[in-house]
Amino acid sequence: MAKAYYSTVLDHSADEVWSVIRPFDHYGWAGVPSETTIEDGRKGDQVGSIRRVVTHDSTIRQILLAHSDTERSYSYAFCSQPPMPARNYSATIRVTPVTDSQKAFVEWWATFDCATEDYDKLINHFENKGFAIWLGALRQFMKKAG
Repeated sequence: MAKAYYSTVLDHSADEVWSVIRPFDHYGWAGVPSETTIEDGRKGDQVGSIRRVVTHDSTIRQILLAHSDTERSYSYAFCSQPPMPARNYSATIRVTPVTDSQKAFVEWWATFDCATEDYDKLINHFENKGFAIWLGALRQFMKKAG
């Protein structure tokens, strides 16, 4: 099983950052131009909710596997085959306070299975073309929010 991991520290409190990323149906902070909705009238913090993300050229569906305000984290998986050659993909995003500076440590990781020849390529893709970009967009979103 492969694991992709990325982390950063943001100049906002963990509670402030969590309040932005907490709703599973709010994905605008990631800088992905899309329309995001939760299917079947469920709530964005309800385990089992399905998030539909529609971009200009694709639609993905992800299911909320776990959601914890105490841990400031949630985990999700694709409802069907992801748009890349990975299987059994599961991801978690978590916000932890940095107590000596009142900042937020944000980490995002995914585990997945893939063919041996795709291993390094997919880890690099998730870490550098996914998590790093999306957390950079979160940094900008938080700066604009105040």
